[in-house]
Amino acid sequence: MSYPPDPNNPYGQQPPQPGYGYPQQQPPQQPGYGYPQQQPQQPYGYAQQVPQQPGYGYPPPGTIQANNGYINIAHLGTVQVATMGQRFLARLLDGLVTGVVVGIAMAAGLAGAVGLANKANECDYTSSDYNTCVSNASTSAVAAFFTMFAVIAVFSLLYEWLLISLAGATVGKMALGLRVVRENNGQHPGLGAGFVRFIIPMVGYAVCGIGLLLVYLSPFFDNSGKLQGWHDRAAGTLVIKK
Repeated sequence: MSYPPDPNNPYGQQPPQPGYGYPQQQPPQQPGYGYPQQQPQQPYGYAQQVPQQPGYGYPPPGTIQANNGYINIAHLGTVQVATMGQRFLARLLDGLVTGVVVGIAMAAGLAGAVGLANKANECDYTSSDYNTCVSNASTSAVAAFFTMFAVIAVFSLLYEWLLISLAGATVGKMALGLRVVRENNGQHPGLGAGFVRFIIPMVGYAVCGIGLLLVYLSPFFDNSGKLQGWHDRAAGTLVIKK
């Protein structure tokens, strides 16, 4: 079939048709199956931002970091574990504080006990109440002596237990910037954990005098790098440098 000549084609030539010898023009490719979708390019010289996953690159709480003396604790982040030297110095300062108070209590208690015992010499041996007078004086002296020990024991309990439980540090630890915290949440130990941490050394001392020393030296036996003593493990606590 013939077609009328194109008035815009003065030579009457037919336009090339797709077919033999002529490449067929392909439609533009659409993103979809089998074709990678073109990604927008970042400007030259700028690093591409990669979204980070929550917690990426940070160890979970309670993980010691390569035994370098630092540990990650919930709500506190990365903190330094207190060294044994720092803890020893803190214990020495606490010993000075408690030694002064205990010394004053012992002096007062012994003076009272001796004074009450001397009253037995004032009893009239010719009186019918002589034996009663001597007995009362002796009983009062013994009571004063045991009261002295009770005051010392209560003070030691309240000093170590309450300060660690409620403030996280004794006077010696405060002076050296140390703090006792719960390993799982970084908070103060509380009365329960603080009592457990206090009573274990005392039990060691009562059962065997050297037991107290072993408890305080037990952080040397901890191969986790956290320097937790037996009393710390039982209470779930950790001594850190603030």
